[in-house]
Amino acid sequence: MKLHMALPGPSLLSPTSAYRLNPLLFSRRIRAPRRQVNRLQARFFAVCASENGVFTSPEIGKSFDFTSEERIYKWWESQGYFKPNFDRGSEPFVISMPPPNVTGSLHMGHAMFVTLEDILVRYHRMKGKPTLWVPGTDHAGIATQLVVERMLASEGIKRVDLSRDAFTSRVWEWKEKYGGTITNQIKRLGASCDWSREHFTLDEQLSRAVIEAFVRLHEKGLIYQGSYMVNWSPNLQTAVSDLEVEYSEEPGTLYYIKYRVAGGSRDDYLTVATTRPETLFGDVAIAVNPQDERYFKYVGMMAIVPMTYGRHIPIISDKYVDKDFGTGVLKISPGHDHNDYLLARKLGLPILNVMNKDGTLNEVAGLYSGLDRFEARKKLWFDLEETGLVVKQEPHTARVPRSQRGGEIIEPLISKQWFVSMEPLAEKALQAVEKGELTIIPERFEKIYNHWLSNIKDWCVSRQLWWGHRIPVWYIVGKDCEEEYIVARSADEALEKARMKYGKNVEIYQDPDVLDTWFSSALWPFSTLGWPDLSAEDFKRFYPTTLLETGHDILFFWVARMVMMGIEFTGTVPFQYVYLHGLIRDSQGRKMSKTLGNVIDPIDTIKEFGTDALRFTLALGTAGQDLNLSTERLASNKAFTNKLWNAGKFVLQNLPNQSEGSAWEAILAIKFDKEESLLGLPLPECWVVSKLHLLVDTVTASYDKFFFGDVAREIYDFFWGDFADWYIESSKARLYHTGDGSGASVAQAVLLYVFENILKLLHPFMPFVTEELWQALPNRKEALIVSTWPHTSLPRKTSSIKKFENLQALTRSIRNARAEYSVEPAKRISASIVASTEVTQYISKEKEVLALLSRLDLDNIHFAESPPGDVNQSVHLVAGEGLEAYLPLADMVDVSAEVQRLSKRLAKMQAEYDGLLSRLSSPKFVEKAPEDIVRGVREKAEEAREKITLTKNRLAFLQSTVLVSE
Repeated sequence: MKLHMALPGPSLLSPTSAYRLNPLLFSRRIRAPRRQVNRLQARFFAVCASENGVFTSPEIGKSFDFTSEERIYKWWESQGYFKPNFDRGSEPFVISMPPPNVTGSLHMGHAMFVTLEDILVRYHRMKGKPTLWVPGTDHAGIATQLVVERMLASEGIKRVDLSRDAFTSRVWEWKEKYGGTITNQIKRLGASCDWSREHFTLDEQLSRAVIEAFVRLHEKGLIYQGSYMVNWSPNLQTAVSDLEVEYSEEPGTLYYIKYRVAGGSRDDYLTVATTRPETLFGDVAIAVNPQDERYFKYVGMMAIVPMTYGRHIPIISDKYVDKDFGTGVLKISPGHDHNDYLLARKLGLPILNVMNKDGTLNEVAGLYSGLDRFEARKKLWFDLEETGLVVKQEPHTARVPRSQRGGEIIEPLISKQWFVSMEPLAEKALQAVEKGELTIIPERFEKIYNHWLSNIKDWCVSRQLWWGHRIPVWYIVGKDCEEEYIVARSADEALEKARMKYGKNVEIYQDPDVLDTWFSSALWPFSTLGWPDLSAEDFKRFYPTTLLETGHDILFFWVARMVMMGIEFTGTVPFQYVYLHGLIRDSQGRKMSKTLGNVIDPIDTIKEFGTDALRFTLALGTAGQDLNLSTERLASNKAFTNKLWNAGKFVLQNLPNQSEGSAWEAILAIKFDKEESLLGLPLPECWVVSKLHLLVDTVTASYDKFFFGDVAREIYDFFWGDFADWYIESSKARLYHTGDGSGASVAQAVLLYVFENILKLLHPFMPFVTEELWQALPNRKEALIVSTWPHTSLPRKTSSIKKFENLQALTRSIRNARAEYSVEPAKRISASIVASTEVTQYISKEKEVLALLSRLDLDNIHFAESPPGDVNQSVHLVAGEGLEAYLPLADMVDVSAEVQRLSKRLAKMQAEYDGLLSRLSSPKFVEKAPEDIVRGVREKAEEAREKITLTKNRLAFLQSTVLVSE
């Protein structure tokens, strides 16, 4: 179906329009008076920004050009709109951006947090608050060092071939060259951050904060050094946090090995089942459950560790042992298993390490020394078979710990590290939520937060890397480094302290380790604002921040640690709210991964669908819930962008020239902020303005509650369903009327008022297309990004909403009847509207609107309180209680021809139905055919029966009409 409108130039309803509008609503050909056509010539309302080539009017562009997004962004930034402005308010709204890794490039997780945070920032900016969004990047110790080591390897250089300073110098070179990639991509998403306050976690100011935090924690006794079990990454050669270890269920093997009992016969042995036989060299005991009768007689005796030349270990009992796993006998290797380590400490057992930090076995393993851990496993099993100490091996699914970074299997090892005592810090963080000082959204994550903090372990903060914040600890040459060390804010201060204690000739050297990247990130909300300088202007103005928005997957990595550090160092929670978004998955709900080939690249998506469509799609999710992303959703929201553009085109084409002063005076004289101003409006105008004012209230409330999905849906439904589909069409009855023009002024004022407020409400979600359209509207005194948010509690007339809904119901009924009888779109039909005096009064006033929307013959619409005399020859419609319509059948269809057509159709349908019944009456078919096939035939038969009944009823009605007319 072609779409027509008798207007020159590109039209909202043009067949070449980028978005194909609803043909039921937009298929009418409208003849406007010649003088009106002249006024509707395409015009370009220029504003300052447009004149310098930043913006394009929809009267020039057929659709919104995505390539203009970067141009618009640079203009916003050049005007200083991203900086906090205290002219309109004093209470700031502050967000700290979760700093992405400097090594990174944009993925959908970044796109999600940028979208949601920018929505909040733009909303509060328009609300008049001084708004600060602090951007920055994280030095990402492990990730960055890996990247640079790989780069050096391509040049044939190993890290250890360089000095520490030379290596870090190469990392800084890499960072300067490639580190800005993610920042530029974040800008491409429209992030309205104050880039003049951008930070990097290794900046001088942030580094000073990190050292200060370490020193203060150590002075309070909350940082200590010791040899404890950690998660060790052999490839990375560093300890990693518990939170950086991912456990996966993987197929493996359970090995059954004989441990002979010392002093016993050949039949006296205990069978141990283990997934890691290579750790047996570190065994310090054999344990059984005290309730396990099978092994009572051996408790208190000694067992011989295989392949160790007769090393003896005690056989003990402990309720910790699961007697139902394997053989119920547990080898205790406290140097290589977290649970064994805790058990050994409880029982006072020794701890024996058999592994080097590169994953090879050490001298404790005897003949196996120097072998890689997995190589040693194979050789040891072969040798055990040779010596008759093997019982069997069987498949077993094991929970394998892997490094989040390199993917290698993590090795539990005893290592000397620096730790932070977490319990005292966690207690205050728990109280913050309990007292309501911190609100976590969605609320269900409070339980997870509380559980983790209530069972928290001390935090290993040292990393054996070269890239990062060097631990501010210095050791004394010639002294035991575990007993004698100095914590200081600088090398000079450390040397001064050392000289005071050990004399002028003392020599010191700094700890080679760096701090865990998350240590500096934990200080982010206040270190970026100037802490530890409490007099810093930004710290005084903007701390504590308002909200922290991030993915729920880093609730412990980052959020909880920020809360603990914020309270510890500033005495205040660093933010009032934590909003946790879900993960982005593909259309089938699968996690995006390169392996599956289902990764959707945000930059490619922007090029195809535009930033606004991507942002709108991502914002439709629910707090804490994962979001399935599909190209269908993106395409739908790209169509929404085009719909906005075409609506803007329509509005502009139906406004007077700026030179027509009297016309503009008439438009600007119409106000909508007072109750009495609504009373004088015609029904469609009063309806759409009332609906807009209701929308402003509901949308503002949803913004304040962080209900992003609700905001998007509410605006979308109003714009598309109410404004575009109904009011734009209704307005044509005034715009193209040949009367005195006062009705046109009202419609123009309402079109402009409603559309500009839609742009305001939608701007935080879709900043680019809304700003472009805003700049094209006449009399813009300021940019949309800094415009004033619509006022709430504006007047609305609920009776008008109900009245217009009746008009809509009537229109829908008539449209449905036209579609049912296949009435040609261009054909106008007569109608008799039957209603009470009250309903007739307000609907008859909008006779032109009804005729326009329903394709009725304006001269043959009749209103009455009782049915017309020819009801038997009319299609009767019930639009609502007390509102009916009668459409003359002769206007809609050739009755005789339709009777013939339906008779033929009925005969065909009856034959098909009889065939289905015949199959179902056959026992052979019903008994032998698959159940789903039989069920399908039954469903088809039922559907055919219903269609036959409907067709018979309609045919009977038509036949009775023919008889009456005869």
